[in-house]
Amino acid sequence: MDLYIGLVLVFGGLGANMSQTSLFIGLTGGIGSGKTTVSQYLAKQGIEVLDADQISRQLTAPNGLAMDQIREVFGDTVITPENALDRDAMRTLVFSNPEVKQRLEQIIHPLVQQEMISQALRLHHSPYIIFDIPLLIESINRYRPLLNRICVVDCEPEVQIERVKKRNGLSEQTIRQILQTQASRETRLLYADDVIYNGKGISLDKLQEQAYNFHTVSYTHLRAHETEAD
Repeated sequence: MDLYIGLVLVFGGLGANMSQTSLFIGLTGGIGSGKTTVSQYLAKQGIEVLDADQISRQLTAPNGLAMDQIREVFGDTVITPENALDRDAMRTLVFSNPEVKQRLEQIIHPLVQQEMISQALRLHHSPYIIFDIPLLIESINRYRPLLNRICVVDCEPEVQIERVKKRNGLSEQTIRQILQTQASRETRLLYADDVIYNGKGISLDKLQEQAYNFHTVSYTHLRAHETEAD
């Protein structure tokens, strides 16, 4: 069964109470944008955060659920002796052939989405749930029907490059290659319902202040208003 059709059936039937108690907020941003800092801050406020990257790592860990399909499509050259995804080998393959990225995403994304939905349906106490998805915009047709709002953590590409250099020690060339595989800043902003700016001149305090405002003024208030309307 198509996953989205299944989702509609769940929410229209047994999961109806779930759809009335939680908003689904998609949180995204390019590498080095500060998205993870925002999601960690919201988690400290008691908000449930579903992390697509973490789920993806579990799927591609030794003997993970995605490994058989990855081996079948790409062969043993991207598999470690422990039967996990060799991320460096896959990154090199992706950089050399853009079609590889699409084929990998066709394996990973449905599994990630299925697990996120499964986890979300088990959460009932959070006023809203954060779907932390780095490649949300790249998979917009898959996730947009599921989400009430999309929040983009935004910054200039040159700021991303400098942050990733310091954090990961990657070369500028490698970082630019990564940026080229992600949605552009303009495209992300096009799909944004809400924007948290974390570019030039923004301190950690200012970033957290913006996150706090969305948490208290926007999302929690919106959920309370919809509950009253129900």
